[in-house]
Amino acid sequence: MNARVALLSLCSLLVLALPVMAGPLSIGVSVSDLGNPYFQRIARAAEQQARLQAGDEVRVQVMSSAYDLERQAAQIDRFIAAGVDLILLSAASYDGLNDAIAKAHEAGIYVIAVDVQAAGADATVTTDNEAAGRLACDYLVRQLNGRGRVVIINGPPVSSVLERVEGCRDRLADEAEIELMSMNQNGGGSFEGGFEKMTHLLTAFPQIDAVFTINDPTALGAEQAANEAKRHDFIIASVDGAPRALQRLPQPGTLLRATAAQFPSRIAKQAIELGLRLVRGETLEQQLWLIPPELITAENVGEFGRW
Repeated sequence: MNARVALLSLCSLLVLALPVMAGPLSIGVSVSDLGNPYFQRIARAAEQQARLQAGDEVRVQVMSSAYDLERQAAQIDRFIAAGVDLILLSAASYDGLNDAIAKAHEAGIYVIAVDVQAAGADATVTTDNEAAGRLACDYLVRQLNGRGRVVIINGPPVSSVLERVEGCRDRLADEAEIELMSMNQNGGGSFEGGFEKMTHLLTAFPQIDAVFTINDPTALGAEQAANEAKRHDFIIASVDGAPRALQRLPQPGTLLRATAAQFPSRIAKQAIELGLRLVRGETLEQQLWLIPPELITAENVGEFGRW
């Protein structure tokens, strides 16, 4: 066998070893809340990256679970029925979608968890959320000179939120003169929820020195509640780096002083790259991929681009 024939034979074997798709690549994306710009960006960036890597014929379906497990399980069923090759999943619960994910695997579909972890997913790409919570609350501690009363406006019990709150609490616990007065108010991750829970906290506590919220929509709602109550005696730090928060940070009189920025485009890009590797038959070297956050304040907001 001459060298040319040997090379052709090797190429033929490689082609046969690769998975063959019946048509264009098809991807299903189920995120938590398409009313949140963060999840809008994940969905948009995932589609852009898929088209960049697999061509313009890629089919992408995007759905929002609204943190509803039954709704999200039904969305996964719809993706399976549509014959997608890959699912990107921002799960409403860590272990509440085990059966749905197992069904996807039985159908030969890979599942990449994005933003939050999901039991049974082939890989997870998320912000280092514990670091994000610690960054934001370290900022609050430094602004308070290690002394004051702090409240946390919590959110849906998904891994990203739990880890942010854990990181914040760990940092606050380092300071003997920081009092954590409340951490059980669930604002649902929304502007409206932040407004409602901050209104309650302002009624419950006559003195608040700082507030940590689990995302920027919650922070902006909390600030609105404070403005309507004419309470401007505390500061707010959050997680996200959302466009509206970046606009708000340098404004005179703002209560929102810092946000630990996530990078949804990076998360989506990494998730698509990992998913396509799996579709092509590759093995991933790890299961969890963490994207580090960065603290944004009025002083450095000009250095950051938009999502």
